[in-house]
Amino acid sequence: MRVDPLFGAAAMIVAALALPVAAQDAAAGKRAADMRCAMCHGPDGIAAAPDAPNLAGANPDYLLAQLGAFRSGARQHHQMSLIAAGLSAPEVEDIAAWYGRMRLTVTIPPFE
Repeated sequence: MRVDPLFGAAAMIVAALALPVAAQDAAAGKRAADMRCAMCHGPDGIAAAPDAPNLAGANPDYLLAQLGAFRSGARQHHQMSLIAAGLSAPEVEDIAAWYGRMRLTVTIPPFE
């Protein structure tokens, strides 16, 4: 069976577009997170504020979706809506990459 080269090239492009967004610039994400996120979510992604979620190790796609929802107004929060509105799309991707690269260790307490 002979495959048309144009079909093969088109298939590769479609496959590449279907891949999840690759981590952008995690170092830039760290810098942005230090300035905009660390006050509430902690410098290490473990929330300092009792009403803020931990972001360390969060799935980047989840963070992209949530920050996108804050930016668009689909999700409302008095602080996050303001902060997210000031982020560019590349900054959002960088921040998601930074928190997504963090790894957590969990210790399960013994049951007695």
